[in-house]
Amino acid sequence: MALIFDYNLVLGLITAGMVGATAGYLGSIMVLRRLALAGDVLSHVALPGIGIALLYNLNPFLMAFVFLFAASWIIWSLEKKTALPTDALIGILFVASLAIGVMLIPNLEELGEALLGDISEIGLFDAFLAILFSSIVFITGSKIYKGLVLGTISEDLAIANGVKLRKINLLFLVLVSIVVALGVKVVGTLLMGALIIVSATAAKNLSRNISRYAFLSTLFGLITAPSGLLLAKIYELNPGPVIILIGVGVFLLTLVFRRS
Repeated sequence: MALIFDYNLVLGLITAGMVGATAGYLGSIMVLRRLALAGDVLSHVALPGIGIALLYNLNPFLMAFVFLFAASWIIWSLEKKTALPTDALIGILFVASLAIGVMLIPNLEELGEALLGDISEIGLFDAFLAILFSSIVFITGSKIYKGLVLGTISEDLAIANGVKLRKINLLFLVLVSIVVALGVKVVGTLLMGALIIVSATAAKNLSRNISRYAFLSTLFGLITAPSGLLLAKIYELNPGPVIILIGVGVFLLTLVFRRS
């Protein structure tokens, strides 16, 4: 099929590129902090928000973000009160959100769109949100990145250097919520965690320092998502799975270069 660069495709490429880049950027921290699977679990927290958006004809991104932000606040609060690990708290919210989301989205076609995404009919407002919030993620993330890395190495060392760990941990969860909410339209809640992981793990294979690691993770995300969308458009496939498979292909290539 001949590829036609129509208006929706251009908007989709812009959105996919921004979301892929921010997912890779934050994914670099999540992999370092051994929270690679937390992004996958947290993405399902968006399902109830998407369900409400479909029922009342609201913007899916905004409703997904509301639920993800609420979940981030709950996780942050419970960490302080219970001393339970982050991944355990996210797991509890995951099963509850998944059950509520499936109940709210009884239509199988709409449920499939929520799980796998559908960027083919993206609008100008969604593209604008992707650019705006991705910029916010990069700007804010650059200010707390070093503190997050230092806190990953040693919490005591981070505190001794004046890093406000509680504050930046909450801020980090909010940034992850933004990226996951943006990615719902691109790859869906089922595959969003993979979008966060694949670029970061691929970058880790080729990186010898933190700055290079963050840069390559962002670059791989920026390349992977639009490339997958273009390939899916050509062969009339669902973009979400194709984007992830492209990312897995990049990861396998980095393994070859790492051995070389």
